Parts: sequence; structure tokens; C-alpha cells
Amino acid sequence: MNKVVKPYKSSDKSKKEQVAQMFDNISHKYDFLNHFLSLGIDRIWRRKAINILKKGNPESLLDIATGTADFAIEAIALSPKKIVGVDISEGMLEKGKKKINKLELDNIISLSYGDSENLPFDNESFDAITVGFGVRNFEDLNKGLSEIKRVLKKDGQLAILEFSKPKKFPIKQSFYLYSKFLLPFFGRLFSRDKSAYTYLPASVEAFPEGEQFKGILAENGFSQINLKSLSGGIATIYSAIK
Repeated sequence: MNKVVKPYKSSDKSKKEQVAQMFDNISHKYDFLNHFLSLGIDRIWRRKAINILKKGNPESLLDIATGTADFAIEAIALSPKKIVGVDISEGMLEKGKKKINKLELDNIISLSYGDSENLPFDNESFDAITVGFGVRNFEDLNKGLSEIKRVLKKDGQLAILEFSKPKKFPIKQSFYLYSKFLLPFFGRLFSRDKSAYTYLPASVEAFPEGEQFKGILAENGFSQINLKSLSGGIATIYSAIK
């Protein structure tokens, strides 16, 4: 299993507690930094992930680690009857609710506190589940995936969007310089949380990506597992069926 990486090395809190604290700390600047540091490419990645779910015509969708609800809002393109977003950061949820209200989508999208490893839903509650840049933050990856499988309906779809490590020149070298130096610099400058944007590349480095993660999904009972590399390997979409 992957090495456990925590945001705050000096803290004795669990990874889950530290991740919630970190996102609370940066929630006021998260959207700005997310789009600024990715040059807006993250929006394209989410759109591609949502497109994978179109064939299933999901009526109900759960967005885990929803943050400020970008993935949940993108999922409106699927025309579902309801979208539920859960997150362990109250600060991120507060920002997400404001966005949803401003877009007048609160009749379809609802956000609430929810732990990915102990989801507050009945078995087989959702037609589709999305996780955007969140699985590497799970404290117990297998437990989180087991919970996803539990609340997903039979033949339901899963789409996971996650960062990965580019393998080819020059993207590999460029991404290394970006994540090691530029990302922490701008993160500290705008968010005033030194650890948050050094945690991100460390968590990406530790995450069992690609074929290894496909294997973990299979071990947790998912089938028809596919991966789609994005932007030269900077991110990956993992899709699967229960």
C-alpha cells in the first residue's frame, strides 16, 4: 500500500484531521489558486471525466471530496435528478454552497459533511460516483473504495480524476520543476499555508497510480476498469463499473 503522507509533519493528528484542517486553511483562496496554477486545464479534465459517465444516464450522482463543488457543478451536464457532494472540510463546503446558490443549482445539488471512509448513505444509493483529486487524500484507500462500492448501485459507474506523474520528456522534467518549486511558492504567497502546496506534490508522488491503482480497484470488486491519461500524464481518469 502507498506510503502515508500528511500535510503537517509537526502535528500528531491523523491524516484525515490534517487534510480537513489544510483545506479549511486554504478554502478562501482554493478556487483562485486551483484555476490559476493549472492554467484552467482542470476544467477540461473534469469535463472529460463527466463525458465518460454520459452513457450510463445517471439519475443520482455522488461527488466525494467535493471541495468547492466544481465536479458536482460540471455533472449538471448529465441532467441527473440529484447530485450530492460530501467533504470533510467545512470551509470548502461553505464556499461550494455559495457557488451553487449563485448558479441557482441548489434544487439539484446539495452539499454536506461526509467522510469518504464512512459514507452516510444506504447501500446502492447512487447511479454514479465521482472523485476529483481526492482519493490520494484518503487515510485508508481500501476502506474508501469499499465505501464507494457499497453506496454505488449494481452496474453503477465510477469516475476518479487524479494527478499522476508524467513519464516522458519534457513534460516529466517540467512537471517536476513546477510541482517542486513554482507550486509551493505561489501556494505560500496566496494561501499563507506553507504546508498545503508542498503536501500536494508529496501526495502525488506517494499515490499508487496507473496500472497499480487499476489493480487496487479490481481488488476492491470493480470491473471494466479503464484509465485515460491527460495532458501528457499530468492527470489520469480512472473509470470502472460495480
